[in-house]
Amino acid sequence: MPLGKKIRASSAGAQLETHNKPSISTDFGPVYGAAGLNQKQGTRYRQQADGVLHSTWSILDNTERSQQLPAWLERELLRQEPRRHSLALGDDVKLSMRKRYRADPAGSLYELKIETMVSIDDLKHIKLAYDEFAKAGIHMLDYSEFKSVVKNCPGLKGVKESHIHQLFMKIDYTSDGKIKWHEFCTYIYLEYEAKEETVRRSKMAAFILPANIKFLKRGKPVVRIHLLSNGTVVTLREDGVVNFWTPKLYSKSKKNVFPERSINRKQKWSTDFVPMSEYNKLIIGTGSREIQFYELSSLEPCCQLSALKTVPLNLDYCSTGPDECIIVYGDSQGCVNILLITSFRDKLRLWKRLPMVDNIPNISLDRAVQSPEITFIRWKIHQDWVSKVKYFQSLPAIVSSSGHEDSALVIGFIHPSTYMQEQMREMAEVSEKGKSTKVTQRATGNQTIFTVPKGVMTFDFCEKHNLLVTGGLDRLLRMWNPYVPNRPTGILKGHDAPVSYLCICSEDGHIYSVSTDKTAKIWHIKDETCLFTADPEASNIQGELSVCLYSSAVKGLYIATDSLALLFLQTKPQPKGNQILSHEEPVLCCGYSEEFRQVVSCSKGSVVKVWDVETGAQMFEFGGAHGESAITCMALDSSGRRLVTGGRDGCLKMWNFNNGQCVKIFKRDGKCAEICDCLYLTLHMNAFVISVGWDHRIDIYLDSKEEKLYNQRPKPSWQDDVRNGHKADILCIAQCTPHFLATGSYDGEIIVWNVVSERILSRFQTPQQTPQQSSSYPVQCTTVLSLIFLKTRAFVPELSSSAWLVSSDTEGYVHFWSVLNGGKFITSFQASQHQQAIMKLASTQDDSMLFTADHVGFIYVYDVKQYALGPEQNPPEKVNFWRAHISSITSLKIIDNDQFLLTSSLDFSVRLWSIHGEFIGTFGQNEIWSIDTPSSWKHPAVPSEILIDPLSMPSQPILDRETDLSDVLDSVETKNKKSELDVLIDESDHPSILKENESAQSNSRQCHAIFKRIRTSDRMGLKDYHTFEDSYLVVNLTTIKKTDLSKFQSNDADD
Repeated sequence: MPLGKKIRASSAGAQLETHNKPSISTDFGPVYGAAGLNQKQGTRYRQQADGVLHSTWSILDNTERSQQLPAWLERELLRQEPRRHSLALGDDVKLSMRKRYRADPAGSLYELKIETMVSIDDLKHIKLAYDEFAKAGIHMLDYSEFKSVVKNCPGLKGVKESHIHQLFMKIDYTSDGKIKWHEFCTYIYLEYEAKEETVRRSKMAAFILPANIKFLKRGKPVVRIHLLSNGTVVTLREDGVVNFWTPKLYSKSKKNVFPERSINRKQKWSTDFVPMSEYNKLIIGTGSREIQFYELSSLEPCCQLSALKTVPLNLDYCSTGPDECIIVYGDSQGCVNILLITSFRDKLRLWKRLPMVDNIPNISLDRAVQSPEITFIRWKIHQDWVSKVKYFQSLPAIVSSSGHEDSALVIGFIHPSTYMQEQMREMAEVSEKGKSTKVTQRATGNQTIFTVPKGVMTFDFCEKHNLLVTGGLDRLLRMWNPYVPNRPTGILKGHDAPVSYLCICSEDGHIYSVSTDKTAKIWHIKDETCLFTADPEASNIQGELSVCLYSSAVKGLYIATDSLALLFLQTKPQPKGNQILSHEEPVLCCGYSEEFRQVVSCSKGSVVKVWDVETGAQMFEFGGAHGESAITCMALDSSGRRLVTGGRDGCLKMWNFNNGQCVKIFKRDGKCAEICDCLYLTLHMNAFVISVGWDHRIDIYLDSKEEKLYNQRPKPSWQDDVRNGHKADILCIAQCTPHFLATGSYDGEIIVWNVVSERILSRFQTPQQTPQQSSSYPVQCTTVLSLIFLKTRAFVPELSSSAWLVSSDTEGYVHFWSVLNGGKFITSFQASQHQQAIMKLASTQDDSMLFTADHVGFIYVYDVKQYALGPEQNPPEKVNFWRAHISSITSLKIIDNDQFLLTSSLDFSVRLWSIHGEFIGTFGQNEIWSIDTPSSWKHPAVPSEILIDPLSMPSQPILDRETDLSDVLDSVETKNKKSELDVLIDESDHPSILKENESAQSNSRQCHAIFKRIRTSDRMGLKDYHTFEDSYLVVNLTTIKKTDLSKFQSNDADD
């Protein structure tokens, strides 16, 4: 029977027998990448893909497939197992195994770790088993004993042995081969604690301190702040001065809307204002019992409603329909006043023609309400003046507050109750009395009253969370269900003064509050916890508090006192377009644990993340590894079970990275300088952690199982290091078995050490490749950024005189050095086609291929198998190149027996590539991959941000050519003179931009000035050699010179 055909099953056996169909890779043949996959590798992919995908198919039913599986896996599974309409033997086993799999929040599928499945009963069972072993004198279990204990747990039956073995290795991070009961409990506890901390960290929010402060001239206090739809901030002072500001508080314009009065007449004062963006108007309430309308753009007076019954203390406005609006104000008598206006534009045009009072058209409220387009309602609600009033269209209702406890907050509906009798009674009363401005009592069924001790000063409502929050003199924030006034759903404590402002931000799930002592707080709605507190000492906000405003558009809190302050919210970096982020901060280093087949990445925010290299799924993370300091470097021990991190705080820490347990701290006494690089060295029977950095010394720490101290000090420095070592910051380090060590420094010096004798073996100075263009510029050395040994050459006597140390510098060159017999320089070549700094180097296991990564994210692959065996005149053959990131590459690792390439970058991403440059994926993406299934890779796609980045575009000769002034003069005589000039220079360009074009080449001459050490107190930023701008680098892109257009301007004027 042909392959792929079904064999009809016996109905008595009720089972289907089929021949397995080949995988998708078999149907389409081997997958070829940028440089092509060899046939042997493609065959391996196909063989492993069949097994991986077949096991995955057996654990998911049709419903789960449609909801969880990525498209590539669905296609593979459809080819792996044909359709069937009956249950086969063994399906019950498949169903039971489905519990071992779940979908993470990103939609990835992976097997549940054992530690996430352990229940309290399982812990009790394991504890009893340990107790039984302890009775026999066994207090530590080896793997076989531990495996039997786990398999006998009721909730862990059926767990794979490979998973038990992984758990055993994670707990036994010291590679002792045995684990104790307290070690097992500590591992489980710390892992859950780190996960909780990760959740808390994801919810964290903070203000940037100190505040951005704009000092105001002495005058009356600000009564209100509003943000217009165009981003303009509007403030109104009590004396009628309206200021327009940019979102960052740069003054745009101001005007006093109240005219000057004679000495005998009292000056007007404002109480509140609200913009009417739909009508381009501004409403201002005054202490003269007026509501005035102004043009929003020019602040010219439009008209005013006068002779109000009392002073309007608070204003609010809402557009309720086409040419319809509602104006609400609360007064000093505890009344809520409502103006329902239709045909509003026509009304304004009519009111503009009325007689003027104080240079503004005037109409009394009694006269205005006689119009059929205006409905006026005045309700007596509170027994104290109204502290705030606001109309919420989503309810729809008016919410008002006061300092009276029994009527602290009232939610009132404008329209009457639905009860027919009450409707008829109210209609009869209105028809009998006619229209009036007298006070009426709102029907009891049309309002909800909240009783709050000491009243309410401020409130806000969120429709998304159905949440009402109040604050007042008792310094508490109360959270209410708006339909349940009896008791609050939550109380937030933390303020030490009355709460005068609060705002609910539904997008962030936060509440922002400010008390009268100028303390601002951020609260989490769901957790009902305080996330951040900005006290006035930290924010530098001084003076008496007037008003506040939080803007979700600006992501900032405006606070008005004697000055105008802006507290910006610390925002997480937003991906550009479809950019996928692995971290929320720049990734400064990453590594690979072959023991667990996991990728470990560390960020500037001191966060460590662990990823599964098989699928790209995140397995674990923990933060605050070095407090607020960035993690600058990392290394894994020889077993791959422990992680060593170095930070800007000057200390090294050793971790069990699978649960976030800090095992040891390596640190000097006293003040420590930044650590730039580190490695883990095994020499004979001893193991060492070695670090280098800004203190110009090599620090060596002994890693011994006998050493029980948590805090360890380095061994005494080598005498040769103290006397003849580096005189500048040491930026990189490399090791070559059996006992060679190389260090490179900021001043371009490379020193090769003998670790056993603790002596210098050879010393080099990186050559200066770019000649100085002018004697006015000082000669500057080239910084060593990366070092690697070509280790296969070190063990071949015939190649002892060849180059087997490779270094990279800031000018884009790669240098080859011979180490023995005093050492010497062999050759060098330009490795970056854009003449960018080569940040990282890596080589294959046989040292045949050299991978280089530059500052703008390009990776270049060179064939160096026969290169630098002696002096060379030509560069090695470039085998491949591609762009992996849009920013500087910080790590470059070849993993898994030269099959894959791991990269990290300052663009917040960690990515995996095949050794031939095929894009597998970005760690943190929604879709999982199967590393052994090329059809699951992103290839032939590339990251979207790389596609649109200008530096990724192909070079255009016509744009690269410099434009001389003579070319422009010749082009003036053509018909397209004007358009060609527009190409050379845009009239809208700022002069500073044109000046930058002139100085582009001078900047390139000063490209090394960026590496000058800036010895400031702030060491929290990126490394100096990581933070230089692209404009300071030598880029082989010719800029168009600025032309002198004065001649053309004079000619045009003559014409």
